[in-house]
Amino acid sequence: MKRCLPIFFLLISATLMAQPEQEDKSLDILYRMLYESEVFSEIFTGFALYDPEQERFLMEKDAGKYFTPASNTKIFTLYTALRVLGDSIPAFRYAVTGDSMVIWGTGDPMFLHPALPGDTVGLALLKDTTCQLFFSAHNYKDERFGPGWAWDDYGYSYQPEKSSFPLYGNQVYFSRIKTGEGISAYPPYFRQRLVYNPRMDGTYPRILRREYSNDFEYNDPALSGPPFERTRPFNVTPTLIAQLLSDTLHKPVGCLDLTHLPPLHVKTHYRAVPDTLYRKLMQESDNFIAEQLLLACSEKISGSQSTAEAIRYAQDSLYAGLPDRLLWRDGSGLSRYNLFTPRTMVGVLDLIRQEKPATWRHSVFPAGGVSGTIEDLYANRQGEPYVFAKTGTLSNKHCLSGYLLTASGRELIFSFMHNNYVQGTAPVKKEMQQVLEFIRDNF
Repeated sequence: MKRCLPIFFLLISATLMAQPEQEDKSLDILYRMLYESEVFSEIFTGFALYDPEQERFLMEKDAGKYFTPASNTKIFTLYTALRVLGDSIPAFRYAVTGDSMVIWGTGDPMFLHPALPGDTVGLALLKDTTCQLFFSAHNYKDERFGPGWAWDDYGYSYQPEKSSFPLYGNQVYFSRIKTGEGISAYPPYFRQRLVYNPRMDGTYPRILRREYSNDFEYNDPALSGPPFERTRPFNVTPTLIAQLLSDTLHKPVGCLDLTHLPPLHVKTHYRAVPDTLYRKLMQESDNFIAEQLLLACSEKISGSQSTAEAIRYAQDSLYAGLPDRLLWRDGSGLSRYNLFTPRTMVGVLDLIRQEKPATWRHSVFPAGGVSGTIEDLYANRQGEPYVFAKTGTLSNKHCLSGYLLTASGRELIFSFMHNNYVQGTAPVKKEMQQVLEFIRDNF
């Protein structure tokens, strides 16, 4: 007598047979969307789609070619910081000798930053000491800007200078709330460095400084026009750091001009690394935080601050297993010397996936239709995000790399990298959205 399989076994078998066939059809359509696109065919586009559960690439288009990643570089900075810094970051180091306390920075971007959790313990330690305070920058082995940065962007808020002991985010926050009021400055130290320049033109409020000066000039609309807010980097010097500390602590702080310190009994003040730091890094694409995190990693590894040192360590110990060599020069992606491949971007995203759960990744990365640099894109019809990804944009460059949730419940990893377009990002983003929506609905 011929035995029949139960109906649910037949249904499962039919489903298993249909899934590869359906995916093959979807891959054929996806292939045509990528290779026959009028938008992508006129520019340089790389794409990689990876299934981490199956440990295989579903689709690649020039995934082994190098592209300028812009702020996709911050994904590498994020993973490096997670692995090197762990749950806590050295906030500053100090040593007491006689009746003096020498302090020096560790690169921590959070100290006195107005948008990040305060360090009340560290601030109290410096305020309450009866020792004479001295600041030293002996452990800083870097430049104020990264290689390949635009020197004439020194005055813009997206390019603060790097430093050994950053304070207030290395920026001044100017504002005027009401018409007729004076301009306020935070930190207050810079209020005395603000001067009116009657020759500065403009129909809107402007506040500028010369490259190597910390005197800020404002025009007439800044004083008599509508309310405004402006953020401007200051020029960091060891002397200025000491002056800012003195102004904040309400006690004198000297400045030691040393290349190294003599042997001392060194103590370190640590503080927890909050997720808000990483959210600001990824969702606001904060260049200052990115650069300082690499400096903090370098200081923890070697005792001195060098972006190149942090990158060398990460390449040798954290990223040796990635498919392609990294051409990596800074933490933020401001440098056009950076070159990564889409499949290597996927590789670091998979490392983060192995390190952190989905809930963490989806709260830290920009969420489509909800937060960060993609709050106006990549949401489904119910307004829920299906893309959690980091953007990267420079002139004629746009990238998007991250995680994609499909309608069937899979989480895929993708990297879209576009270079050398001339029509702006709008058509590129529109074409990308069609591709990502297709993947969401068909995989």
